[in-house]
Amino acid sequence: MAAPGASPSDDPAAGTGTGGAATTRPGSLVPARSAAASSRSALAGLIRRDLAVLGKNFGEFVGRTVMQPFMLVFVFLYVFPSIGQGIGSGGGTAGESAFATVLVPGVVSIAIMFQGIQSVAIQMSQEFGFTREIEDRVQAPCPIWLVAVARVLSGAAQGLISAVIVFPIAAVVHAPGVHPHFDINWLIVLTLIPLSCIAMTSLGLLLGTTFEPRNIGVMFGFVVLPLVFLGGTYYQWTKLSMVEVGGFHWLQVLVLFNPLIYVTEGMRAGFTSVSHMSLYVVYPVLVGFCVLFLGLGLRNFRRRVLS
Repeated sequence: MAAPGASPSDDPAAGTGTGGAATTRPGSLVPARSAAASSRSALAGLIRRDLAVLGKNFGEFVGRTVMQPFMLVFVFLYVFPSIGQGIGSGGGTAGESAFATVLVPGVVSIAIMFQGIQSVAIQMSQEFGFTREIEDRVQAPCPIWLVAVARVLSGAAQGLISAVIVFPIAAVVHAPGVHPHFDINWLIVLTLIPLSCIAMTSLGLLLGTTFEPRNIGVMFGFVVLPLVFLGGTYYQWTKLSMVEVGGFHWLQVLVLFNPLIYVTEGMRAGFTSVSHMSLYVVYPVLVGFCVLFLGLGLRNFRRRVLS
């Protein structure tokens, strides 16, 4: 109780005396954290936990990240040219080098996409399935949606690491005489790669909360494979204008619904000087896909947790 004549602001039990900006726990002089501060702390803790697990299994992470991109460039840029079946070999080594220039940014793009699906969709399907680890995560002192955001951000960090690992490998693995030509624009690279990582991990969140664990194989067969083959990994979007029916460039229009095409075209703009989709289209559409995938994924995540 305050001493006679003392104002309420002088009473330690009454708080700080600054208009209620901080509160205290009963029987304690330590100010209680706000809900926002608790949420930020929980979010940081969840991300640190995922990155700590990544650090302990970094060798496995590198192995699964590198294997598919390495095999792609090894077969297309080393084996095929070495046996005289190189793509673009009709134009000699210059044609093969031109194909290599187109392929390498595409390889980085699919590395980011697969990392987003593996680190979010596959892990989340396991957590909702037999491990039930999701029940522990949602007990964190933060809103349910923030648990999903933490997984998206930690997955995006892994996607960023995969891009850093894959690009040097894809750039140097090629047959003698085959030389990809790079013209790196660092502003595009440093802005587009993080945006692409968030877009692909948001897609992973949507897929992981949409498909049941037993249907993961269906997800790869009917969603992931079409994304890869129609995502501009092996060709430029501008070249698809040659595929037409009655003057209608149907394939060039169809692939616009594929989020991966914007990642690959953006990567070509950042790493090479070959023709590519306008960046005035790439950036806004990728942001739109981020908002769409994240919004739908968070809605599905909440439904799955509360069901």
